[in-house]
Amino acid sequence: MSCLDLKRLLTRLTSESRCEHLFQQLHIDPRLNTCGGLHEAGKRRYSRAMLAQALNMMLFEDLIKRVPEGGAYTDDEVKAGRQIFLDHGALRTVALSGLAIPPGHLAFARILEPLGYRQVGKYPLDALKMCGFVYCHEDFPDSISQFFVSELYPERFSAEFQTVVQRVLASTHDPLDAEARRLLEVLKQRGTLDLEEAAALLPTLLSCFARLHEPPQLADYRRLLEESKEMAWISTEGNAFNHATDRVDDIEATDRQQRELGRPMKPEIEVGKNANIRQTAYRATTVEREFKEGATTLVQPVPGSFFEFIQRGQVKDQVSGKTQLDLRFDSQNAQGIFHMTRAGGS
Repeated sequence: MSCLDLKRLLTRLTSESRCEHLFQQLHIDPRLNTCGGLHEAGKRRYSRAMLAQALNMMLFEDLIKRVPEGGAYTDDEVKAGRQIFLDHGALRTVALSGLAIPPGHLAFARILEPLGYRQVGKYPLDALKMCGFVYCHEDFPDSISQFFVSELYPERFSAEFQTVVQRVLASTHDPLDAEARRLLEVLKQRGTLDLEEAAALLPTLLSCFARLHEPPQLADYRRLLEESKEMAWISTEGNAFNHATDRVDDIEATDRQQRELGRPMKPEIEVGKNANIRQTAYRATTVEREFKEGATTLVQPVPGSFFEFIQRGQVKDQVSGKTQLDLRFDSQNAQGIFHMTRAGGS
């Protein structure tokens, strides 16, 4: 089955060739064919699930552009006749009030909830002075990518650190204008948008997954680095996808194959203690980012984003007694994976 309605929507956001390429790269639940392009008063209606899938596909494309290893892996999979099963994407936020956007994960809850997501898990990341909030799609929990939105708590650090965080984030702007907020409310109430509405909303949503503040002063970056490599990462990368994750059947085989290809893998596979999952990743790509030094602009190499792999096992539902895919995460695993952006994951 071809998902013509999803293609119709994506070609409003990108070229036909790039759209076709995404369809080759990514697994798409065939049930999406029955939930989009609904007819209402002569107009085609696009469900919240369809918009969520389109957003995830565009975020994946952005991630593998920024992470060459992820792009190479994806190309390998396509050549072998396989597709990436996008399990989740992750981003980092700061729980700081008084900015142009809501604090922490709430800045993205206002986007994800109208798209059909609900918060299903909260994972303390105490070693990092952070917490992760997981959003899972209500309509297609097994097959539409989850979001792992972490937030950092500046008040758990030194007073000087808090001052630097305030200074770095002071220029934050909010990409969601009045029209985008109106369309999100329509989507939340109705569950669908027409093609013109969806095509108008999605580019604005995509622009939220970026750095929303000005480049930091180099001295501020170095000061943040002393106490939190995660906050230093946020200062250069903002709310961009920190990583995207392929759901694989055999993570040991995947890990072994990637090492044989000479790709920069995490030293060990993380094994969940509170969830039936196993995870590993490439080390973060080194990127060039602008900094300010007084009135001068300079460029320095810093850790960027990375690509991850996850193998999920089965778990018995406590209510129904049925066995199902374990969609949970594990705090210890997550903290191990976070280390991938520390100086390239070394």
